[in-house]
Amino acid sequence: MDTSSITPTPHQLKALTHPTRLRMLGMLRIDGPATATTLAARLGINTGAASYHLRQLAQHGWVVDDESQGNARDRWWKAAHRATVTDRDSAKDQDARETAEAYIQSVVVVMTELMQRAVEELPLVPKEWSDASTFSDWVIKLTPARAKALVEALATTLSEVEEEGEEGAEDFVVQLSSFPYPGRVGGAS
Repeated sequence: MDTSSITPTPHQLKALTHPTRLRMLGMLRIDGPATATTLAARLGINTGAASYHLRQLAQHGWVVDDESQGNARDRWWKAAHRATVTDRDSAKDQDARETAEAYIQSVVVVMTELMQRAVEELPLVPKEWSDASTFSDWVIKLTPARAKALVEALATTLSEVEEEGEEGAEDFVVQLSSFPYPGRVGGAS
């Protein structure tokens, strides 16, 4: 099985329409294996709720047991894949489209929370990291074809710059959101 990424079916994607599950999956991908108790403490929820969400993620193929850790009392979980790639073309029926939209809503909630925490912590990080951070936006005029090419070029650049193992390298979040300016395309006013 390819563990680098997954392009989920609408049924699998449905499990990620809950922000808590999306947060858990992100934690397991970034921080590595954890127990329900550990995740519950980090998320501020009870262990029973964490266990429930982990079982839902496991049922849909997002997480698996980490058999290299734990004992009879502790069940350790790990992410089954490093990344999620959504296939918007597969959402042909109404249910699949609604699931994809609910997933995107959850992604935006989690991304917004992460960005808010980053802004709150900015005064606490070393100057070189605060200097490397930005909260900027650009509104530019593009055709759909040029917009798609731009997103693909940015994604390619991001996939080429990771410096794993280099001294001083830390997890650095780059959030890419790209969309037509709301209310300007498709007859919206």
